[in-house]
Amino acid sequence: MKVVEISQFGEPQVLRLAERPDPVPGTGEVLIRVGASGVNRPDVLQRKGQYPAPPGASDLPGLEVAGVIVDGDARAMAAAGLKPGDRVCALVAGGGYAQLCVAPVGQCLPVPAGLSDTEAASLPETFFTVWSNVFDRGRLAAGESLLVQGGTSGIGVTAIQMAKARGATVLATAGSDEKCQACLALGADHAINYRTQDFGEEARRLTQGAGVDVILDMVAGSYVAREVECLAEDGRLVIIAVQGGTRAEFNAGLVLRRRLHLTGSTLRPRPVAFKSAIAASLRTEVWPLIESGRIRPVIHRTFEAAQAAQAHELMESNQHIGKIVLTW
Repeated sequence: MKVVEISQFGEPQVLRLAERPDPVPGTGEVLIRVGASGVNRPDVLQRKGQYPAPPGASDLPGLEVAGVIVDGDARAMAAAGLKPGDRVCALVAGGGYAQLCVAPVGQCLPVPAGLSDTEAASLPETFFTVWSNVFDRGRLAAGESLLVQGGTSGIGVTAIQMAKARGATVLATAGSDEKCQACLALGADHAINYRTQDFGEEARRLTQGAGVDVILDMVAGSYVAREVECLAEDGRLVIIAVQGGTRAEFNAGLVLRRRLHLTGSTLRPRPVAFKSAIAASLRTEVWPLIESGRIRPVIHRTFEAAQAAQAHELMESNQHIGKIVLTW
């Protein structure tokens, strides 16, 4: 099979097309003929040597795919209602940049009706992440408010739509007026240009001084102090990436007085059972919203697999709105 592999750690040009043996599915797994592979920020970090694959996972980048099941564990497939020929999208711990990819049965979801492989490949990584962090860890409820840092990222466009569909008020930050307009078009109630406005002050102003209930943060670093200041009583800060640095200094007194919760997670190393439980929740709670059109995939651009380096360059430029996808 053809794959995109990391020839050595470094710039996007280290990504290259190569040939590898076809993978063989094991117990509880299926083999997917991949039509499209999502590109995500962790892929960039892995390429740079900053985010190694967990033990036992493929060394190939790629955390989400969409395509057709061609083989697998018959008993596990039957239990999940799957069979060869079914179109699925799947979350994987690695190996997504390939024509064939092995995935745990429990981490496969049917391609929503009407979606292409390209659209379906843009779903798993961000939808699993947003559900597990905003709704499971962050406990966002209807009638509450959510601040999304980086509203036009792949995570951001998913969080905005999912939170709105479930009855929350959504504030989103972005780095340009164009991106702020994109956030509003996706359903955000308010968009904050973090280059020209103080997001903490704006969050307090837009909530009449009460603060926001949940913040989804991909920056960390110096953002944490300001986020703690703009959380409402019993507010929850959920950190899912540390693009601004791993160290933060903040007012712990506010945490005590307002009964704040600071949490975070990384999804890739979690066990199959954990991810399978998320998949089950998504199928019940979110997939109907996609099929009804209330939540839609947002694809900025597609690249052929041979152009993976260009896809990574676009990702690192931060000029995209939504997802970047490789096609095979």
